[in-house]
Amino acid sequence: MSLIDAASAVRKNAYVPYSKFKVGAALRTKSGALFAGCNVENVAYPEGTCAEAGAIAAMVAGGETEIAEIAVIADSPMPLTPCGGCRQKIFEFAVPGAVIILATVNGDQKTMAVADLLPGAFVKAHMDKA
Repeated sequence: MSLIDAASAVRKNAYVPYSKFKVGAALRTKSGALFAGCNVENVAYPEGTCAEAGAIAAMVAGGETEIAEIAVIADSPMPLTPCGGCRQKIFEFAVPGAVIILATVNGDQKTMAVADLLPGAFVKAHMDKA
């Protein structure tokens, strides 16, 4: 199954009673395992949790920690980039050379390197003197 297909399938499960904006994400780990997640909203946190964070949480729960590639899909006029918090999470788990596929339900796609998604990312080396 392609990452776009997996992200598209899980997107249908998004729980979005406030925004009505469904997002799906799927990632493949360095070992080849596939994990997916969708966005979830609730009354206390109506902006909800992100699909990318859900896919990463599933990956970690599954015992893996290395993203080789990730895809995000939404019903938007142009490919959607992850929020800042998810960019940092993706960056922290991505292997060197990892890619992200940004897609719309209408078939528009953009592929980029995860490293280009978050220039100047916070890394462990920033804390070497702590």
